[in-house]
Amino acid sequence: MKITSFQASLAAAVLLTVTWLAVPVSAQTQTQPAAPARPVAAPAPSTAAPAAAAPVALMPGASSTDAVVAPASEAPKAGIAPAMKELSPWVMFMSADIIVKAVMIGLAFASLVTWTVFIAKSIELSVASAKIRSALKKIAEVRSLAEAQMALGTKEGILPSFLAAALREARMSAGLSSDASIKERAASSFLEIVRAEQRRIRIGMGVLATIGSTSPFVGLFGTVWGIMNSFIGISKSQTTNLAVVAPGIAEALLATAIGLVAAIPAVIIYNHFSRVTKGYLELVSRASGAAARLLSRDLDRSHGGAHSRAAE
Repeated sequence: MKITSFQASLAAAVLLTVTWLAVPVSAQTQTQPAAPARPVAAPAPSTAAPAAAAPVALMPGASSTDAVVAPASEAPKAGIAPAMKELSPWVMFMSADIIVKAVMIGLAFASLVTWTVFIAKSIELSVASAKIRSALKKIAEVRSLAEAQMALGTKEGILPSFLAAALREARMSAGLSSDASIKERAASSFLEIVRAEQRRIRIGMGVLATIGSTSPFVGLFGTVWGIMNSFIGISKSQTTNLAVVAPGIAEALLATAIGLVAAIPAVIIYNHFSRVTKGYLELVSRASGAAARLLSRDLDRSHGGAHSRAAE
């Protein structure tokens, strides 16, 4: 009985010992699963995702943080590469909106008109100025309107027009004794010829003024339209990546650049022709004065001859 009770006591002691030892182990096994539930451990799945998506082999001595950061730095490059493209002017023009294309084509045509007017007006003013200078040299030593017409021949020009107007007025005023009235009427005819020549020689100047003043604003309109479309594309793609939005903004700014390319030469050429035209009109005034002097000589000569005949 004593042996049986001893065995029962021993079994009870062993059971209590096992139970006492088992309680801390069960507590540890319960506290360890509770650790991932803390807020600090929440980013663990997100950091593991890039590592699983793009595994990186760890070099000897490298830490796990380097392995996680390396794919994160390479991820944006992989997204930028497909959006990058060549941003040459031709590529930007071809990929621009239809409105921006129309603006660019219109500005290019305006620039072509500017240089066409420059070449045409340069030739016209050079030839006209040379003709007037040559005609003034030919009549520098003549004494009458008839001799001046014979010296110039049948050539067309501004000085022959003045001589023809003076002769016509002298012929129509034959028999009138008032020389002042004849000179006044001749001066009125000369003024009409000068005004007509001013209008003729300024043809094309208004086009240059219009192109120079409106081209920057037309280019700005194309830029505003292109940037508006770029912002619409940003809202649709829901990204502010520079590689995505830069092409559209560059295409829009190209319109402003073309507008300045069309406007700056137009303004410079307009100012140049303003000076050259002023010099040409001074030559026209000299021709008008030469014709008026010849008319005055003829009138004085005719009245002098009449007086001499009356005295005889």
